[in-house]
Amino acid sequence: MRITLHHPEDLEQLRQYRRQQRNAKQRDRYRAVVLALEGHEAPEIARILDRSRRFVQRWVYRYRDHGLEALGPQRQSGRPSKLPAPRYDAFKTRFLADPTAADGVCSLRAKEAQPILAQEFGIEYTLGGIYDLLHRLGLSCLVPRPRHPKNDPAQMQRWRDEAPFCPENGAGTPGPANRDPGPGRSPRRPARNLDPPLGPDRVASDGGPTDGV
Repeated sequence: MRITLHHPEDLEQLRQYRRQQRNAKQRDRYRAVVLALEGHEAPEIARILDRSRRFVQRWVYRYRDHGLEALGPQRQSGRPSKLPAPRYDAFKTRFLADPTAADGVCSLRAKEAQPILAQEFGIEYTLGGIYDLLHRLGLSCLVPRPRHPKNDPAQMQRWRDEAPFCPENGAGTPGPANRDPGPGRSPRRPARNLDPPLGPDRVASDGGPTDGV
């Protein structure tokens, strides 16, 4: 392969990178260029490296066209967000606003964000993608328990204050557990038989006659 050095020190620098590089793929990029600078052809370099001829040509020509810096590790930018950055504010405003009648819920969560993004922004997301998007935008998917729009807090408090059996205000009649069990009884034991015991001759122990059975 006919390539020339960009700078006189490039060959020695490439050999040093080759020795220091621990990533096999990156190391083979440096090796391919070194072998090409030493006069080897692409098929031979591919055989030595056990790489494809296309791999060899790609990195050798990248050095030829752009120099040593073009051989460095390529930073992975990660998967881009489906929602364009200029539309972040519009989605945040919609998500933080009160739900509309079409939403059919009292508060918006990740599950409700899916149809909003699909119908109003034209973007399809999985539920896991929705959670990632909310986290990226600083939005929490944990919200207080929704309150029905027809609920009246003042009326609910008035009902609690006036409820006849509400224990909070001490009103109401005592339940069976709070009633006085009477003498000789406890709430957890049945009443004793208060009749005098019968003797062997069916005569009461106090000497009186027994009632007929």
